[in-house]
Amino acid sequence: MDVFAATLAAVLFAGAPLALAALGETLSERAGVINLSVDGTVLFSAMAAFVTARATGDAWVGMLGGAVAGAFVAGVLAVVGLWLRAPILAVGFILTLLCRDLAYFLGHAHARQPGPDLGVWTIPGLADIPFAGTVIGRQSPVVYLSIVAVAAASFFLYRTRAGLRLRAAGESPRAAFARGIPVERLKVLYCLAGGAFSGLAGAAYSLGVKPGWGHPQGAEGAGWIALAIVIFGGWRPSRVVLGAYFFALIQVMGIHLQDVLPGLSSTLFQIAPFPVMILTLLFINIRRSGRFRDAVQNVPLLGRLAGKPPAGAPGALAGVLDQDAA
Repeated sequence: MDVFAATLAAVLFAGAPLALAALGETLSERAGVINLSVDGTVLFSAMAAFVTARATGDAWVGMLGGAVAGAFVAGVLAVVGLWLRAPILAVGFILTLLCRDLAYFLGHAHARQPGPDLGVWTIPGLADIPFAGTVIGRQSPVVYLSIVAVAAASFFLYRTRAGLRLRAAGESPRAAFARGIPVERLKVLYCLAGGAFSGLAGAAYSLGVKPGWGHPQGAEGAGWIALAIVIFGGWRPSRVVLGAYFFALIQVMGIHLQDVLPGLSSTLFQIAPFPVMILTLLFINIRRSGRFRDAVQNVPLLGRLAGKPPAGAPGALAGVLDQDAA
């Protein structure tokens, strides 16, 4: 039981930053903006957050610095991609490469230097409860932040008027504009919000998961995984976060398997979560396809594997893809 609780705690800890990045991209894509700069933003913000924390001596100011850095990168994307009408997918991809190189170049002087970190919070009362205390009673503040963020995002999207306006702008921009909704303004606003969430994710890596700057553990490639999770999570915050924690589970299990199979190279366990996640997402996509459901619906046992018809992507995303293809 103690091992199981410790594993769950590790999954929550490792998956929290990825959950923040995926939630940010969910908000952005719900508004009709695909931000391919997430991966570079996470690294750039991790560097900016650690440098800010070192300069101020306060890890929470560093978190704020990471969020600002993420919003700044998203602002560049908004200016070039939304206002100047450049192909937004190409702009996002270029920003990813640029931010990655800038992060390692500008942060070189701070690499492997000591600095503040977020530490661990202990919840009075809860920390003393067996199992629950191990899983959630003593955790990094980033874990609690991710839990609050997913609850707030779900409530915002489906229980508030502003969330309804956001979903309307993403589903049918022309109809939303005809009803007086400022579609372009919302695109910019939620692009910035998504960038800020990605910035918080980067800050969580350098101030929480593995405090310090160098090659932040787990941060490289996290943005691409977040983008995939958003799509296969159906743009719903609860499913997206579950996908983030599933990927974290694969990472944690890979660490445990290194002890069980010491003869295998550690590099294999480091890269294994990525192909496993790709295969899992591929299976989910096949399971939800109409052809698969038709083929297995009358087959015993297999019929239960057929998922429900998947929710479609926000309608505005099709326009983004058509614009970039042209």
